[in-house]
Formats: sequence, C-alpha cells, structure tokens
Amino acid sequence: MLNLEHTDRFFASQVKIINVCGDSLSSGGESVDRWDVVDSVQRMQDYIEAHIQDPIPLSDLARAAGYSQWHAARVFKELTGKAPFEYVRALRLTRAALLLCDERPKIVDVAFDFVFASHEGFTRAFSRQFGVSPIDYRRSPRPVRLFMPDRARDCYLRLQKGEVEMSADEAAKTVFVQVVERPARKVILKRGVKATHYFEYCGEVGCDVWDVLSHIKEAMYEPIGMWLPASMVKPGTSTYVQGVEVPAEFSGDVPDGFEVMDLPPCKVMVFQGEPYDDCRFQEAIGELWEVMKRYKPETYGFEWADEDAPRFQLAPMGYRGYIEARPVRQVSKG
Repeated sequence: MLNLEHTDRFFASQVKIINVCGDSLSSGGESVDRWDVVDSVQRMQDYIEAHIQDPIPLSDLARAAGYSQWHAARVFKELTGKAPFEYVRALRLTRAALLLCDERPKIVDVAFDFVFASHEGFTRAFSRQFGVSPIDYRRSPRPVRLFMPDRARDCYLRLQKGEVEMSADEAAKTVFVQVVERPARKVILKRGVKATHYFEYCGEVGCDVWDVLSHIKEAMYEPIGMWLPASMVKPGTSTYVQGVEVPAEFSGDVPDGFEVMDLPPCKVMVFQGEPYDDCRFQEAIGELWEVMKRYKPETYGFEWADEDAPRFQLAPMGYRGYIEARPVRQVSKG
C-alpha cells in the first residue's frame, strides 16, 4: 500500500459507468425522451441529498420525478445501479461513517440522525456495509468503502461528449481516496524549462533525475513528479519538476544542478487507481485524471488548495495502480 504517513481518512469511490445511451427508454410502450429520464433521476438524487436526515418514502421521490412510484423506482435503479431504498441507505451509512470519523458522537445519536429506528438496527446495517461495527470504527477509523454516487446529469453529459467509453462487460472501477497530512519539510528538486508533464520534462533535463533522487539517503518517501503552484515556479522554469522530500532540518549535500526548497505543512487528497498492466500506464493515468476532474471534495468537508502545495504523482507501477495527490484544506464549519 501507500508509504504515506499521518492518514486522516481513507475511503473508496466507485466510478460507475451507467448505460443511458439509448435513443429512448421505453415505459409501457410509451417512448420517453432520455433527457427527461436523466432529469427525473437527477431530481430524485437532489431530493435525497436535501432530505438525507429525514424519512424519504418512495411517494416523495416519485413526486420529485414526476412519475408513478413503480416507474420512478425502475428508472432510478436503471441509471444508478441501486434501488432507491438501497441508494438512500448506502448514502446515509457513508455520511454516518464520516461523522463518526470526524466528530466521535454517540452511536445512538448518529443512528437517529440518519433515520434508523434503533441503535441495534444501525449497528447491524453499518457492520454489513463496512465490515466493522460503528463503535469500533469510531474508536479506531480504518479504510472503508464509502458510497459516492455520480450525479445522473453529469454522467450523461460526459457520455454525450464522448468522454466515457461504454462497454457491455465493463465493471465499476474503484478508486481509493485518502486524505494525508504532510509535515513541514524540504524538497530536493531539479527544475526544467517549460515542461508541464513528464515527457516534456525528460526531453529538457533527461530521464536520469529519478535515479539520482532515489539515492538520497535522507528521503522521507519515494521520489515524486510535481506540478508546482505559481508561487513556487521561478521565472523561466517549468511547472512540472521531479524531487524527493526530506526532513525540515535537512542540511546535507545536494546533487549538482538540484536545489532545496521549503514546503509548509499541508493536507493532500491521494487518489489510487486499480492495478493495471504496465503497458497501459497512459490509459490508467487518463482514467484517474477523469475521476479527479469531476471529484467534489466539498462532499467530505474539504476544498482544493492548489496554491498551498505541489500536486504530485508517484512513479506509475501497474501492481499498485496509478497514484496522484492534490492539495486540499479542510472547510471550516459554520
């Protein structure tokens, strides 16, 4: 797994590609425009989000969708992969897990806040969903798979633009997302000229930088490729660089052509894709970038903080999946 310390939270996002590509969806012989169906499911998702701590009968969802209860439930499952009841429960359990991790409330209070009839019922549902009881999770948070549904409208727009390729046998992909706290430290790096990505960088400075960085004994972690925020880019140098982090008190030798820069404490959201064949590393990177592009950290109490620290990537290695991190800061409550 990742050699990254000070983990705040670890969860997984299932990026589910939903087939809504037909020219129409049929309902009892009646042809329904696909945008109408997508919008109806989106309205149901929005209603669920707004009332996640209230009772949500199917009749209310059907009213939001503008369909009968039977048809509303059918198209909802067709586009999201879950029946409304399953979707609501999975989302409530995810929000409950985040609350237990962040605020350590009483289990019974969380159960009632998320519309479970009893402490015991909540405990059973939580344990089935995450493989750990809520009391054990509150005491010692551990990696669990949280439910992070795509918005129907966003998914459909990506399909319309051709940004997502469909295949009948394609399974949901899982991306692990981990919030990690980085301490104050330094980074030994070598700058390029105009590079914005790895291949341009290699063309400017050569491909042996990684080997040099790998031999720095004081390194805290493995070498990384970094996209520097504007405040860290020197005039006439590249946005993309390679470096390795060392302790804040580092005072050792620096290789010729390299420099040392201070990095302040920060939080980063680390994305890790599924393992892949090494020959398709570019495809694996592209898939993870697509997830990162549409990911909404605000759902989990964070916001992007690209000026606080570099965004970075680890060396692509198929056995562990592609790994990339982007700076975040916690959103203040109230």
